[in-house]
Amino acid sequence: MQLAVVILNWNAVTDTVRCVRSVLCWERLRPPVWVVDNASTDGSLKVIAREFPEARVIRNSTNLGFAGGNNRGILGALSVADAPILLLSNHARIEEDDVIRLLETLKAREQIGLIGPLLFDAFEKDRLLAAGRRNPALYHRWEIAKMPTGEPVQVFECLPGSVVLVRDKVFRQVGLLDVDYFYGNTVADLCLRARQHGYLSAVDARARALYEPRRSSEFRDALYTYYIVRNRFLLIRKFYRRWSPLLYSFWVLRCTAQSVTARLNGSRSTAQAIWLGLHDGLRGRSGDQNKRVMDIFFSAGGRSGGWMEIPRL
Repeated sequence: MQLAVVILNWNAVTDTVRCVRSVLCWERLRPPVWVVDNASTDGSLKVIAREFPEARVIRNSTNLGFAGGNNRGILGALSVADAPILLLSNHARIEEDDVIRLLETLKAREQIGLIGPLLFDAFEKDRLLAAGRRNPALYHRWEIAKMPTGEPVQVFECLPGSVVLVRDKVFRQVGLLDVDYFYGNTVADLCLRARQHGYLSAVDARARALYEPRRSSEFRDALYTYYIVRNRFLLIRKFYRRWSPLLYSFWVLRCTAQSVTARLNGSRSTAQAIWLGLHDGLRGRSGDQNKRVMDIFFSAGGRSGGWMEIPRL
């Protein structure tokens, strides 16, 4: 079975080394592993090159985000072979047998363009984090944390981006990840675009993967809060323009309530992140806004501000 694996790194060399090592231990698949570094400053490149000379390392001179960073690896994989591509978070682990299961399902069902496993907590291995996703443009809580019943392969509107196997034809026909989102909702956007081209997104409950939802810095939580708020409006503008007045009104009220609650709880920086995401989302601001988020983060007292704990799926 042919396969390529793309792993993105941004100042998380320990996680990336462990993730790459787990893939290179597979015995049957032996896929090429593309490691894309988003301008890390923690010495990641030297360590990865030393530990894994067989890996295909791509260095970005600037942080291109989840979308732009993964796109570099995807393009590299597409240039070498016609094979499915596994987008694998460096905070996730999946066994070879589970990947083979996903490949077999993808091969057997031509209408499926993207497929993922059940996603469990790496620290509490019986706790299900996600079995597919709802549409983030329409739902506040989009993770489906309920064990599916019935058929093992079930179609969902969207999938988590932590571990997702994508048919190479999807990228060739639908396009790469949309860099407007930079970080967050990028795979959801791909799922929705794929559906427009006749490809379904599915989860195979016979496959499982582990994910570490708590391994993050406070500043990364800040970025996540901002991008999730902002990118929801980008999704609405792109896919639901007809219903945008109604959806905008709902999410403005929801975000306002969240921001007020955060401020009342003493999380001034969280409240500011929500407002900034709301402001930029309504105005259609896209792409990399890390510096602006960093500015409000430190102006609000940095670490003392307290960011919301949100699972990074």
